[in-house]
Amino acid sequence: MCAQRAITRRGLFRATAATGLAAAAIEVMAGCTHPADSAINTDPVVVDEDTATVALGEGGAFDYLDREFQLTGQWALPLGNVPHEAEGSWLPITTAGASASPMLKGSALSIASGLLVEVVPEPITPNAPNVVIYDTRCSDSTYAWVELDTLDRSWSLYAARFVDGALSGNPSTLWQADANWDPPRFAVTGDRVIWQVMPSLSGDKTSEMSHCYLWRTGARSATAVVESLGRFATSPSVSGNTVTLVPRVKNEEGVFYGITAYLLDDDLETMVDRLVMPESVRPFHAVRIGEQFALSVEASYGTGGLLGGMGSYMGTSDGDFVTVPREPFANIAGHDGVYVVKVRASYYVIDVPNRTYTFLGAASRCLDYGEYPARVGNTTNFVTFSTIKDVSTGYPASVLVRSFAI
Repeated sequence: MCAQRAITRRGLFRATAATGLAAAAIEVMAGCTHPADSAINTDPVVVDEDTATVALGEGGAFDYLDREFQLTGQWALPLGNVPHEAEGSWLPITTAGASASPMLKGSALSIASGLLVEVVPEPITPNAPNVVIYDTRCSDSTYAWVELDTLDRSWSLYAARFVDGALSGNPSTLWQADANWDPPRFAVTGDRVIWQVMPSLSGDKTSEMSHCYLWRTGARSATAVVESLGRFATSPSVSGNTVTLVPRVKNEEGVFYGITAYLLDDDLETMVDRLVMPESVRPFHAVRIGEQFALSVEASYGTGGLLGGMGSYMGTSDGDFVTVPREPFANIAGHDGVYVVKVRASYYVIDVPNRTYTFLGAASRCLDYGEYPARVGNTTNFVTFSTIKDVSTGYPASVLVRSFAI
């Protein structure tokens, strides 16, 4: 077990909000910060392009399967609602306000009932008229959101218990920072909030370390769990009993990113697996599904072998990969060797055990604005959302959320 000690942080405060919600500031403890050169799978995975199994396209090894996926629900939301990734029956949503104040609200959609509820109707940061709700995430029991000052770019991360579509008890202030630090990439799973604090590329702290923190709902302190020299490559991606982070590793040898899965059960103390990318190759998305990593690269680097090319990859640090050589657009979801990979106009559903692939088509009249997944990692319930154009005018008319059994 890793020893813990109290550490300080700038901007810690106890907030009282004019809205009547009191946000209590938490402390931060230093836990297992997993130095970047932990001794699990430290060799970069550089393999020849010819060693991969190409699922589809020219020379593709998988057969096309004409299959319909069961639509388990769909809901048309008003324009201005933007869903985000979640694991349970509630989807976090940022909702445009009816006027300039508040500009945005924190909402949630139940994909069990179709109920859309306002959870945070206005910012709670005190004495800050220029603050807006910037981003939201939730599980079925915890709701977290970021508030951003539109003038000075300072921000605060808040979280609270979430019961039956409403906050329960007073929110906690998890972090605050100024414009030298980017608004956090964060995820919520069960009673945990996991977030990254990284220096802004344009600020005065570009040489500072990045850190990932974990907090349990109702706790008086959070824990620093993973550190990275420079910025993490991707957002935290929760899947089953793991969370995948991509810190910088092998810092004495160059710029290497280590796609690393940590165990949720012990709050990221245990490193489950790691896949080190070729030098300078930065993954676009990464998550662990079952015993495999599912990752994507959005550019062709020209070096690094297979993983230096644009596409999506499913495999392990042993170098045995199935690849979809298409431009990736979002994180990957799936289960038991079945992967849903978003490409420009639809989704490929890749069934590795049965060596087949099929399509999950985008919604009608959504392609100008795109359709995106609201699921990541291990799931049998795939959820998408898209902006739909009116058939007669061609203007955006609604936001469609769809749920499929895969």
